[in-house]
Formats: sequence, structure tokens, C-alpha cells
Amino acid sequence: MFFNSIDFAIFFPIVFILYWIVAKKLHYRNALLLISSYVFYGWWDWRFLFLIAISSAVDFFVGKKIYKSEDKKKQKGLLLISILVNLGFLIYFKYTNFFIESFVDSFRLFGRELEISTLNIILPVGISFYTFQTLSYTIDIYRKQLKPTNDLLSFFTFVAFYPQLVAGPIERASHLLPQFSKTYKFNYEQVKSGLLLMAFGLFKKMVIADRAALLVNQVYNNPTDYSGVEVVIATILFAFQIYCDFSGYSDIAIGIARTMGFDLMKNFDSPYFSKSITEFWRRWHISLSTWFRDYVYIPLGGSRRGKYRTYANLFIVFLVSGLWHGAAMTFVIWGAIHGFIIVIEKAFVKFRKKVFTTPKHILNYIIGFPITFFIVCFAWIFFRANSLSDSIILVNKIKMLKISDFSNANIYMLGLDKPEFILTIIVIVLLLLFEYFHKKYNAKKVLSKQLIPIRWSFYLMTFFVILIFGVYGNNQVSEFIYFQF
Repeated sequence: MFFNSIDFAIFFPIVFILYWIVAKKLHYRNALLLISSYVFYGWWDWRFLFLIAISSAVDFFVGKKIYKSEDKKKQKGLLLISILVNLGFLIYFKYTNFFIESFVDSFRLFGRELEISTLNIILPVGISFYTFQTLSYTIDIYRKQLKPTNDLLSFFTFVAFYPQLVAGPIERASHLLPQFSKTYKFNYEQVKSGLLLMAFGLFKKMVIADRAALLVNQVYNNPTDYSGVEVVIATILFAFQIYCDFSGYSDIAIGIARTMGFDLMKNFDSPYFSKSITEFWRRWHISLSTWFRDYVYIPLGGSRRGKYRTYANLFIVFLVSGLWHGAAMTFVIWGAIHGFIIVIEKAFVKFRKKVFTTPKHILNYIIGFPITFFIVCFAWIFFRANSLSDSIILVNKIKMLKISDFSNANIYMLGLDKPEFILTIIVIVLLLLFEYFHKKYNAKKVLSKQLIPIRWSFYLMTFFVILIFGVYGNNQVSEFIYFQF
């Protein structure tokens, strides 16, 4: 079930009304949320519900056993069970074919052709997200940073909580799990805030991301047919497509949770205003970057074992991050690009701080910002390309780019006609302006101080903008990009 579907438009108000009817009865409320979450996920493919149930059951009982045991070896063994079960599911469904293809390709380099075919495996939606969420629970208990819960229903609901089940934010048990043990009173302002955030997320998804996708898909699915100028335009638009698509999902998820009294972590913080790749990853997919920091980077040694080990640890984290996003070399290269640049920034940290991170320094804007955006966009080529060979074609197209090509490019033949293309640019600029002023003045507070007619005019305008300018009826662009991860 997708947030931007008719099914969800029916599902959400039903669950919302039932939730507040039973809100004061904790057991019934959590049972309703669990059933709703399983219906939400099972709407896509009910057969994969058993994966969530098994992961939840294993980590619930393993967490209790780890906490009760005082034997370090037994604790490690129990933790290993949790890791093997969770990562075992993830590796089988997501990476089996990748390993088979890599094995066959390695023999092909030596002139041997193996007759091994890939398996017909369907990737369960959101498996990377809920696997990391439930896995962090047992790791935190093992580290003695968290006490296990005795409430089986609350834990199962925490793992399957439908707003953020399939694309995050990846929540920690220490933050979200206790919220299932509290009752909430209906709060009009909080519900309104949640609905507005949902509307903002739908605006980013349906008006910007899905419209940009029409052009991006046209170029990236046919890389040999287009020039360097057209590849550059498609790549820049993809940068905003993936941002609006993914942050739009996060906004909707946080908004849904807020309407029921729950608080989910912030997942994006205007990442395209970053002045370095290091800063970019503090603003982009925050729940994932902090997860890798706490559960991969720090266990590897972090920055405690000398600068060269620190560089290696950082690079490994981003290679793993790339592989987490997808079982393909293009994602590994994407992660390697970010890892390489972050290592460079770390190596020259004193110079970078002096030049790029002084708040009012002019070089922040004339050097730091454009260089960062260029690197991010270049890396997006590998992220979006359908194959490694396609990514090479796209990069070569850009390498052959000439200034004169800009005057010859027909940008209105790339999937968007002139009015649609101009509309796309306008809404992207408006989004950036909104994020800039929101950072300075907090748009929510500014809006709340306005007269009722002004506020409701804004609400209605937002609704009609989504209704009129949203992209509908194209299955290829309606799904959220991060569902595939």
C-alpha cells in the first residue's frame, strides 16, 4: 500500500478514527496498530509478513535471554543468533543473485563461462529498514544500553509500525519502543501539524518527484539516445526527484505518527544546502547515517586507532552503505565516491574548517556549496543508472559536453513539455526558498501567528496544488524510490 494511493486514502482515516476510539485502552490500541501495520504491509504481498513476525519473535526472546544471562560467551552466542537470522533474511532475499552474478563474472574474466542462472527471488519491500530497526534492539541490549521489554505486543508493533515500516526513518528502540507503553490524548494542534506535514510530503512526492521522474526516466532508460546536456539536466532533476521522493515519504511517515501522538526522528535537514560531503551526510537520511555510525563505524574502531585506521573505517562504512542500498556495483561505486571524498575532507579537516565551515565566510557559498552539489550529483549518476555499462555511457556523455551543446539541446523533448518543465523548475525553486526561510524563521510558527482566514487559505491552496498539479496514473513513477531498498 502506498501513501499516495486511493487505498491509503481509505485506510488512513479508518485507522485514525478507530485509533482514537480505543486510544485510552493501551492493549487494544497496540493490537489495532499491529493489525493495521500487517494489513498495510500485507497489501503488497501477505506472504512476506512471516519475515517480520520471525524477526520480531527472535529478537524479542533473544533480547530477554541476553539481558538475563551473565555469561559473556552465551550473550555473544545469542547476539549472533539475532544477527544471523536478521542478516540471513536480508542477504538471501537481497544479495543472493548479486553474489551469483559476481561469481559468474569473475570466471568470465578468465575465459570460463559458467552455466549458473540467478534465482527467481522477490525482494520484500522495506526489508533493509525493519531489519536494521529490530537488529539495533538486540545490539543495544548486548551493550547494556537498553533493557528488554516484557510486552510482546508492544515490541511486535514497534517493529511493524506502519508509518515508517517500509522506508523509515529507522528508529531506535530506546526512542520509539517506550512510546507504545504510553497513552495519548487527542491534541488538535498536534493532529493538524501531522496532517500538514503529510500534505507537504505528498506535495514533494506527487508535484515535484513524480513530475521530475518523467524526464529522468526518459533519459536514464535510454542513455545512448541523449547528449551530455540532456544527461546533466536529467541528473540534476534526479537529485531533486530522489530528495523529494524520499524526504516526502519521511514527512508523511512522521506526520502520520504525529496524528496519533507518536514522535519519529527527523530524517532530512535541507541536505542540498550542505557545504561539504561530511555535512551532507549529517543532513541526508539521518537515521541511516547515525545507524552506520553507531553499529558499524564505532565497532570498527571509529577514530580511536589512528588517522589511517579512521580513514579505512570511514571508507568501509560508505562501501557498506552503498551495498545496503542495492545489490549492484553501481551502488558500491556510489558509496565509494562518498567515502573517498569524506576521507579527503577528514584528511584536510583543518583547512576545510577554516575555508568551508566558518558561518559567514563567503567561500561557503561560492566554493563549498557548488562543489558539494556537483559531487553529490555526479555520484547520483551511478545510483540511478540501470547498469554499470549505462553509468559509463552517461559519464562519457558528460565528458564530451561542449558549451555549444547547450544552444542545440531540445530540453522540451525529454518527457516534459515546456509548461511542465517550467512548472518543475518553479516548484523546485519554491521548495528551496521555503527550506531556506524555514531554517531561519520556522515556517510553522510564522503560519500559526497568522489570522485564521490566512491560515486556512494556505491549507486549501496546498490541497488544491497537490490535486491539480500532482502526477497521476503512471505506475512507474507512483512508487517511492526507496521501496526497492
